[in-house]
Amino acid sequence: MTKIPKCMSTQHPDNVNSPFFAENTELGGEDEVQEAYYAFSHLGCDEQMWDCEGKEVDNFVVKKLWTKYESFFLVKRLGRDVFITLRGPNPTVERGEAKILLETLESIPRSFDAAKLFCQDDTPPIFEVILPMTASPKCLDRIYRYYCDFVVGKQNKPFREGDITIAEWIGEFKPERINVIPLFEDMEHTLDAHNITKEYLQDKNVEYQRVFLARSDPAMNYGLVSAVLLNKIALQRLQRLSEDIGVKIYPIVGVGSAPFRGNFRPQTAEKVVEEYPSAHTFTVQSAFKYDNPPDEVRKAIKKLQERKTGLPQEVDEERCLEIIRKYSQEYQKQIIELAPVINKVARYIPSRRKRKLHIGLFGYARSIGGIILPRAITFTAALYSIGLPPEILGLNALDEDDLQFIREVYVNFEEDLRDSLRYFNPGAGFLPKGLEAGVGDFTDFETDEEHKGITDCIAGSLKGNKTEDLEEYVLRAANLRKFLG
Repeated sequence: MTKIPKCMSTQHPDNVNSPFFAENTELGGEDEVQEAYYAFSHLGCDEQMWDCEGKEVDNFVVKKLWTKYESFFLVKRLGRDVFITLRGPNPTVERGEAKILLETLESIPRSFDAAKLFCQDDTPPIFEVILPMTASPKCLDRIYRYYCDFVVGKQNKPFREGDITIAEWIGEFKPERINVIPLFEDMEHTLDAHNITKEYLQDKNVEYQRVFLARSDPAMNYGLVSAVLLNKIALQRLQRLSEDIGVKIYPIVGVGSAPFRGNFRPQTAEKVVEEYPSAHTFTVQSAFKYDNPPDEVRKAIKKLQERKTGLPQEVDEERCLEIIRKYSQEYQKQIIELAPVINKVARYIPSRRKRKLHIGLFGYARSIGGIILPRAITFTAALYSIGLPPEILGLNALDEDDLQFIREVYVNFEEDLRDSLRYFNPGAGFLPKGLEAGVGDFTDFETDEEHKGITDCIAGSLKGNKTEDLEEYVLRAANLRKFLG
């Protein structure tokens, strides 16, 4: 049985502090190769997501890891003990990046050859690819078939009649097959994740299937409560699918450090596991790794590695969907109202990676006013920077019965809100109309006075158009929170 990793280190740029090995505040190139080694060797992660989406990625990561850290990888073998998992662009959505996917798939046999030079066996170092914004089984199947038929399949073709084959000329192409992991990021397809996965698997003989559920983009697009409820519905449906088709499904949940994006920090890791007991893999993003003491990070990852994956929490899907509809409508209304200030502050959120992330739903969804907003991390950072934690938006749409149901289903609801409300500054002047009532139910929280003082300065700078010190204020506030966004 193939080992399924539990802690996926990612390149999400939500960190305030840079790691000690970084050449500057923006990680890229060689830094990210070193980051993969650091995540494996020092932190105890067993997987590194290698993001080929929206940036110039190093396609020689396997060769570089083996060359620089041979003694480590002779013991902890890539593809057996620790894993590099590629995320490529989605050609259906990201047309300008589409051909990067082909380069990404072509790099897999080359990585195999590089690893074989060092370890002399046929263990493929890379054999899984994540497809972001998955919207249909066809999108997954195209990647699978392109790899099998065009990357590997060409090896048996001769150049011309009577000539040698491509494999005889440059060697065999391995591995013969790859696993494609769907990443579901919007409401429609998260709710349909089980059907899309089922159809994709119909003609595949697989040992298991991993399914990735986003947590940040659903929060940004539909609000905190919706994101949690959507994931719980999807996890329940995926478990039923697994039982129906007899294929083990291993869910991945993409959690970040801000409560809005998962509240996944070394101090809260066990609580997040309780929230999603059937999730097999959790993402260890940059703030988790670099904004906390390394000993705490290692201890938390060790506990995650030792835990046993459980069954999903049973939820009343109809009631969840009723709340999502009502709450997300109010949340989106407030986001449209706040969009100008979010976009203004976003210009002063410092970059942490030499990369751009893919477009979000607000970027192309006409159904919500067609407004353009920054990506989830910058969006979250912008709202925290003005003393308005996004966790509280839309709460005024919920009545006492709704809140009671949410408390039962969303295990850490009160704690997540309390953690975010520490950074709430009602005096900054950005609270949408009607929201006071929603926040009034959660008065049991302690305000971080230092953070409040900084958000007062940010609000004053924005209102007086004195923006020269804004980036410094944003970073000071983020440093107190231990996450950028």
